[in-house]
Amino acid sequence: MSWLDKLFGKTTKEEETMATEKLNIGIILGSTRQGRVSPQVGDWVKEIADKRGDANYEIVDIADYNLPFLGTTDGSEPGIAAWNEKLANLDGFVFIVQEYNHSITGVLKNALDFAREAWNNKAAGIVSYGSTGGARAAEHLRGIMGELMIADVRVHPTLSLFTDFENGTVFKPAELHLDNVNAMLDQVNAWSGVLKTLR
Repeated sequence: MSWLDKLFGKTTKEEETMATEKLNIGIILGSTRQGRVSPQVGDWVKEIADKRGDANYEIVDIADYNLPFLGTTDGSEPGIAAWNEKLANLDGFVFIVQEYNHSITGVLKNALDFAREAWNNKAAGIVSYGSTGGARAAEHLRGIMGELMIADVRVHPTLSLFTDFENGTVFKPAELHLDNVNAMLDQVNAWSGVLKTLR
C-alpha cells in the first residue's frame, strides 16, 4: 500500500483483519523479591482490564523465567528464549514498577536488557508505587523504553505506600485510581493497535 493510500484512510485486508483481532497485552511484574506486593497490584490491574473486554490481558511474571544476570553466562538458559518468545507474542505492555533507590529494580532492568526486537514498535503503560508513587522509577523506565522503541503512554497511575497499602504490605487502592488505570489502558490499546501495523 502506498503512503497516499494510508494518508487517505485506505486499508488492506491484512490491516482490516488486524483491526478486528484482539490485542495481547502483558502486565509485567517488575519485582521478584521475597514478600513483594507487585502480584497484588498486577492482579488489580488485570481485574480492571478484563472487565473492559477490549484485549487479552495476562500477568507476565519475570520470576517465572529465572533469568541470569546479563553477561554472566553463555546465554543458553531456557528462560532467556522463553522470555523473548513471550514478549514477541505480546502487542503491548503494562509495567508494574516499584521504586528502589530512586529507580527501577535490578531484575526489571535485566529483563529489559535480555530482549531487543521483541520490544520494538509496541506501546506500554506504567503503574508505579513507592513513597512518592514510584514517579522517579517510572521516569527512568521511560528513558529505557525510548531506547527499546517502546512507545510509553502519558497517563500514569501512581500508588503511594502510605495511602494505598495497609502496613506497606496489603494493597488497598483508593477509588480515584480506577479512572487513571482505565485511561492508561485506553492509550495502551490505541497505540498498540496502530504500532502493530509497523511490525
